[in-house]
This record gives sequence, structure tokens and C-alpha cells, in this order.
Amino acid sequence: MPRSRLPEQSPRPKPKAPSKALAQPASAGVALPAPAVESLHDEPNVLDLAQAGDHQAFAQLYSLHKKRIYSLCLRMVGNVAEAEDLTQEAFLQLHRKISTFRGDSAFSTWLHRLAVNVVLMRLRKKGLSVISLDEAMEPAPEERPGRSFGAPDLTLAGVIDRMALQNAVASLPTGYRIIFVLHDIEGYEHNEIATMLECSIGNSKSQLHKARLKLRDALRTYPRQEERR
Repeated sequence: MPRSRLPEQSPRPKPKAPSKALAQPASAGVALPAPAVESLHDEPNVLDLAQAGDHQAFAQLYSLHKKRIYSLCLRMVGNVAEAEDLTQEAFLQLHRKISTFRGDSAFSTWLHRLAVNVVLMRLRKKGLSVISLDEAMEPAPEERPGRSFGAPDLTLAGVIDRMALQNAVASLPTGYRIIFVLHDIEGYEHNEIATMLECSIGNSKSQLHKARLKLRDALRTYPRQEERR
């Protein structure tokens, strides 16, 4: 018997190549990589993943915050190698303590305070006092700084040469430098600084005043030093 002929079928269209987003679908039990963090607005979801133990999410938090934490450490200690070491230590502490973050403040604020504490602990371990010896006692009433000492210093704020200011800050004694950085650069209030450094508010104000005076003197001599070169 003659074979029955099958009806002719039109050729099937070739399947489209999967897009990059779907090229590697997640299989059961395989976690997809965390989305890249491009700004602080993307941070909350990645923060949740990091708190749950996602190492890639933690790496993204590190990438987002490392520059600011390094800048803070460098200003506080005035040494590049030590600042790099302290930055690593701060993020090690973050890795240990990230699960304790409860969202009472912004994560960046919480991390910033953690880094400050890491620096202060290192200075204390090295035997360096974060309060200058001449400020160990509460200043006498006639020596106590007035309210203007807690206000922005217009002379220093108007300095154009940032490198000169950075060098002058790095040359300050440890106690003066720490308080100047915390108050005038990082924006902490004197009561917060007093708590962190375990000193009185009067000590904090007095050291800030003296730090500004030393910076003014250093900056006055800067143009003369440049002229000699």
C-alpha cells in the first residue's frame, strides 16, 4: 500500500537567544549574586543580605564606604600606612558586629562611629593620650572658652590651599588633631566628643580652641615656606 503523506509543516522559527539577564537562571539551592550597590539608596536591601551572612553583599558595603572611612582614619592619625591598617580593622569590626545594627540611626552614621572607636582604641593601646596633658584638669573659669569657640572658624574655613590645611592638621598634637577632626570636619557636637573621649565638654571646647590657634599659626607660615622653595 502506498504510504500516506504527512501534511507539510511550515519551518519552525529559530528560538531567540536568551538575554543576559536570563542566560543563567538560578537553579534550586543556588543563590543569585546580590545586585550591585551604586548609591546609598540601594543600600538597605544589600545591608539585609550582609546581616544574613552574604559575603558578596558585605563586599559591596565595603566598596561603598571604604573611601570615607579611610579619609576619616587618615585625618585622625595623619599617617597613610596606619590609616590603611585602621580602615581594614574597622571593616573587620563591622563584619563581627553588623548583625547588631538595629537601624536606630543611618548605617553610615553607625559605621562612622564604629571607625572612630577603632581609631581611639588603637591610640590608647599605643599609649597616646587623646586628651592633651595640659587639658587633664578642667580649665579655670577665666580660661574656659566662650561660646564662639564652638562656632565655625571663618579664618580656617576660608583657606584655599587644601593641601596646606591637611599638612597643618596632620602636624597637630594627637589630642588637638582628634578633636579638631571630630568637631570641625566630621561634625560631632562637643557633648558627643566628650562621651567618646571620656573627657568633659569644657576640655573638648578648650582643645578645639587651641587646635585652631595652632592651625592659624601653621597656615600663616605656609606662604613664607613656599617662597623659600
